[in-house]
Amino acid sequence: MKKVAVVMGSTSDLPVMQDAVDILKEFGIEVDVDIVSAHRTPEKMFDFGQNAHLRNYAVIIAGAGGAAHLPGMLASLTPLPVIGVPVKSSNSIDGWDSVLSILQMPGGVPVATVALNGAKNAGILAAQILGSSDAGVLEKISQYKQGLKNKVIEGAKQVSKKG
Repeated sequence: MKKVAVVMGSTSDLPVMQDAVDILKEFGIEVDVDIVSAHRTPEKMFDFGQNAHLRNYAVIIAGAGGAAHLPGMLASLTPLPVIGVPVKSSNSIDGWDSVLSILQMPGGVPVATVALNGAKNAGILAAQILGSSDAGVLEKISQYKQGLKNKVIEGAKQVSKKG
């Protein structure tokens, strides 16, 4: 099975990005996690982006705060799908700089962008991408979504009992 790479600009992004790692592991998907800074380790970023498809990755999830160049730069270097996670960091303008930096990519360099600090959804989206060609992963996604549905139905029953 192909793997998912979860990369981020610094260790301060890990508390947010851990949600992607956790949900992917819940689905039984192998995950590699690394720090790859677009600004502080550009050589590492170039190597990672250019060679990720050769390292058995199917999807890259890239989280970044502030100027948030990592997802877009990786997307410019790799043929793999990249999912960007804008991270509300200490040097951020309330997170909007990160959201817009990842969201507003030029034509030809797509980055699927999730909500601010939305790493869990990035992990789910990566699993859905893998599930499009892996029946086992697809079944786990289907079960997960059924679980979400069941929680809503149970919540509705609890509310109507109180009403």
